Amino acid sequence: MGADKGKKQKVGELEEENNVAEKIDGELVLSIEKLQEIQDELEKINEEASEKVLEVEQKYNEIRKPVYDKRNDIIKSIPDFWLTAFLSHPALSELFTDEDQKIFKYLSSLEVEDFKDMKSGYSITFHFSPNPYFEDTKLTKTFTFLDEGTKITATAIKWKEGMGIPNGVAEQKNGNKRPHAEESFFTWFSETESKGDIDEIHDEVAEIIKDDLWPNPLTYFNNEADEEDFDVDDDEDKASDGSEDDEDEDEDEDEDEDGDE
Repeated sequence: MGADKGKKQKVGELEEENNVAEKIDGELVLSIEKLQEIQDELEKINEEASEKVLEVEQKYNEIRKPVYDKRNDIIKSIPDFWLTAFLSHPALSELFTDEDQKIFKYLSSLEVEDFKDMKSGYSITFHFSPNPYFEDTKLTKTFTFLDEGTKITATAIKWKEGMGIPNGVAEQKNGNKRPHAEESFFTWFSETESKGDIDEIHDEVAEIIKDDLWPNPLTYFNNEADEEDFDVDDDEDKASDGSEDDEDEDEDEDEDEDGDE
């Protein structure tokens, strides 16, 4: 009888523990469900905010357009403005061969335009004066954002007879190799492969032009950008050179002392 009573007590305790566990599990599920509802509400607010921000940005894009046009008119009166700005940019300058620089002397204006629906894409257009290199007066590269990925299209350059994408391989000039790009900047217009995953799209050249050079090219024309960084690098180089010289002097002194002995 005592044993049966003990068993019944243990069974009762187990049932009670199970009930407590079920209650805790039930409360946890309810809490998670409520938390999900709040997250859904926040997500909805964030989506609305993004739409409002986009509307404001589109509005100011329209306001900026005539100002950009006015800026382009002034730039046309400044010789080699865009060539100088590109060559002064620490990243873009590395993409230019000597021949590219000659072609860019005919670049009269540059335009970066978002689509009316900014989420749909943008285009970058280079306007050229008549030149001995190609027939086109404008070269455009367009990025269209689609559900299935990004479609990239570009002007197929119509090179004049005897002309073509300049070879950027380091050519011999006065016995020295040219320290410029190994590939012409104009190969960028032939890079138009579409990618399946929009997250993998990364055209660094387009992003630099759109987000860095285009908003304020005067910074690069005046060669003001990153001057402090370059100064720091120079100072570090000088410091390292100085330390090497000091080491050489110490070594020489040690050798002299050994000789005296």
